[in-house]
Amino acid sequence: MVDYTEGSGKQYHIGLSPDEIGKYIILPGDPGRCKEIAASLDDAYYVGTNREYTTYTGFIDGVKVSVTSTGIGGPSASIALEELANLGAHTFIRVGTCGGMQMDVKGGDVVIATGSIRMEGTSKEYAPIEFPAVSDPLVTYALIKAIRHIGGNYHIGVVQSKDSFYGQHEASKHPVGPELMYKWDAWLSMGCLASEMESAALFITGAFRRVRVGACFLCIANQERAKTGLENEQVHDTGLPVQTAVKAMQYLIKADKKYGVGHSDAFEML
Repeated sequence: MVDYTEGSGKQYHIGLSPDEIGKYIILPGDPGRCKEIAASLDDAYYVGTNREYTTYTGFIDGVKVSVTSTGIGGPSASIALEELANLGAHTFIRVGTCGGMQMDVKGGDVVIATGSIRMEGTSKEYAPIEFPAVSDPLVTYALIKAIRHIGGNYHIGVVQSKDSFYGQHEASKHPVGPELMYKWDAWLSMGCLASEMESAALFITGAFRRVRVGACFLCIANQERAKTGLENEQVHDTGLPVQTAVKAMQYLIKADKKYGVGHSDAFEML
């Protein structure tokens, strides 16, 4: 591959070098959320910004942890994961927002993804569509333990990843609207919890790179509840999923210190 950095030693898109990040990474989409998330770390400091990628680095229990934004969608998210993995990162937790789909998924709830419907394009350039986009079991278990410790309404299951925000919310206006609505109804029938835009690409890229990836989301609102006239509160404060991700990372760091990264005995500690 061409060295587009011309020997700078930094990754081309995220603009980082190995000494600037930890091996544990929290991945929000919005660069504006990075500083807020970093405030939950010890001794956090701003590292830099390049394109949509803003990075802060701090510590959890003495271990370096970084927060890097990915922007919106699978292409930029997969680039971030690829380049952070190139620098040695091995554990990723995506923190973002989603729209609820099942009637019991309400604004303010946390959704923890066990897998994602690959209704996007990025993952298809990594693996055939038959290969499932699933989260790392240990990371997911840590997220579940974290939300149970913190408290709050939460749901665990499959989410949908898409490329078009307006293809979801204004499907009938699109030339392929009938296809979009047909598939949306299929996802609902299969129990899909929520819709978002990055997890499928991250799960598939993570599988290829042999790194651990999990994801949790704030449900902002639920368009299915709105359609039926049910109460549909909007919540935009991402504090709860952020706390969940940070606490989960703490659990993972503790387990890794004792057993090593990815050891099956870590489940006993969690």
